[in-house]
Amino acid sequence: MRIILMGPPGAGKGTQAKKLCETFGIPQISTGDMLRAAVNQGTELGRKAKEYMDQGLLVPDEVITGIVKERLRENDAEKGFILDGFPRTIPQAESLEKILEEMEVKLDAVINIVVPREELIERFTGRRVCEVCGSTYHVKYNPPRQQGICDKCGGRLIERADDDVKTVEKRIDVYERETKPLIDYYKNKNLLANIDGNRPIEEVFEEIKGLLKGEG
Repeated sequence: MRIILMGPPGAGKGTQAKKLCETFGIPQISTGDMLRAAVNQGTELGRKAKEYMDQGLLVPDEVITGIVKERLRENDAEKGFILDGFPRTIPQAESLEKILEEMEVKLDAVINIVVPREELIERFTGRRVCEVCGSTYHVKYNPPRQQGICDKCGGRLIERADDDVKTVEKRIDVYERETKPLIDYYKNKNLLANIDGNRPIEEVFEEIKGLLKGEG
């Protein structure tokens, strides 16, 4: 099972990816994880990536795709993988296609979790984090027993600086601008499946699972 998982910030990709990994026995591979692993292992590409990262620069496509190629050839990805955060651009998608051709495998699906903008903003702006233990709550969906106090350690709950409306809207705008061409790209290849993410977690998961098992 070889899947690309797409969706805006706050759509619940991480939650769904974890459940899919457990169900299909395949790894979730995110761009950030790949970069950190390559840097920590000191591979040639990892050293190149570190040079850019240390300067606060974007890691070029050729380095990123090289790291992806190395990662997809590791043993745990033999049965499949869930790509999260890659590809982000059409050139990256084309490079991925070449990598998979070399490996003589194909993508099974591109899952795009769709959530209305207003809902995404509400999910972020209602989030509260314990400043002591880091536990996460939500004023609407997962409130603490006592307002402003962590259930687990009694620490004070705070709003993260990057959870304000303007910052959240900017993140969504960037995502939409970056990924619209990709959505069209995979739609034209008949690989794209749009999933309504504005539902309970289990409902979303059951639909994705059914789709991947050929039941949808």
